[in-house]
Amino acid sequence: MQLHDLKPAKGAHRQSDRIGRGTGSGRGKTSGRGQKGQNARSEGFRVGFEGGQMPLAQRIPKLPGFKNPFHRVFSVVNLSKLSRFPDGARVDAEALLEAGLVHQGMEIKILGTGGLKRKLTVEAHFFSVSAREAIEKQGGSVKVLGEPRKIGPRRTAAKLPKPLPAAESAQPAPAKAEKAERPAKPAREKGAPAAGRAQQEGSPRTHGEASEFVGNKGASNETVEEATPPDEAKA
Repeated sequence: MQLHDLKPAKGAHRQSDRIGRGTGSGRGKTSGRGQKGQNARSEGFRVGFEGGQMPLAQRIPKLPGFKNPFHRVFSVVNLSKLSRFPDGARVDAEALLEAGLVHQGMEIKILGTGGLKRKLTVEAHFFSVSAREAIEKQGGSVKVLGEPRKIGPRRTAAKLPKPLPAAESAQPAPAKAEKAERPAKPAREKGAPAAGRAQQEGSPRTHGEASEFVGNKGASNETVEEATPPDEAKA
């Protein structure tokens, strides 16, 4: 038997039905979907649709908040757990794993809960301030595992001391020349008309003012003549 003589078993491959090829094809007209209805349409129904009732995904309650993608989980070891090691011992990740205090493959963090009365050399990825002080107080030492935290150029520049101002910029700027004071406007009494162009000589008057002016013109001349002394009038 050759490779080209191999054939699939009878009935293993079935030719798919050709639907929608006319009524004479046996699968024409409704193409096996029946008459009308939701399942006869091309859209059908979406995944999770339950006939109109509230879907399961909307019925179940949801917890608030979110999951922080940058969350880090540590194997936490308190100082009270380190008292099982002898004085002067070197406590590293392998020693903590053998003692069953940490999980394999996780970063180790030493916290300051409890007391420590032994001199130990502790190696871990992170130390709290109180844990570091307690270990060093007993004469021990700490060693931080892993690469140091990288700080970007912006944070590095922010931590540097700011340069002192130059000598020129330190001098005070010359004071600006004071503006010439404008003469204060005379305060006018309440209800008095504002002094404007309407009160100047030759300004247009209203119809009532014009009639009064014309009517009083003669009286004003007579008054002037009566007030004038007789000697001056003859002259």
